Amino acid sequence: MKFSLEDTDRIIQMAWEDRTPFEAIQAQFGISETEVKTLMRQVQSKKTYIRWRERVEGRITKLGKRRDKAVTRHKSDDQKH
Repeated sequence: MKFSLEDTDRIIQMAWEDRTPFEAIQAQFGISETEVKTLMRQVQSKKTYIRWRERVEGRITKLGKRRDKAVTRHKSDDQKH
């Protein structure tokens, strides 16, 4: 996995976002959930990686397969309609 610094930063940002499923990362960057986990393990400290894994583990929104099909994207109530 060779990514530019900007792409790596974006993948990490998307991985930390609660409502961004791994499938969206795969669609944009062509890497699987397992590869995202490997990248996160490589670029983050052990403690930060463990914290991220604990956070992601229970999130239904991170797994597109388990996500409600009615949810296509998140839109805050504060955004213009």
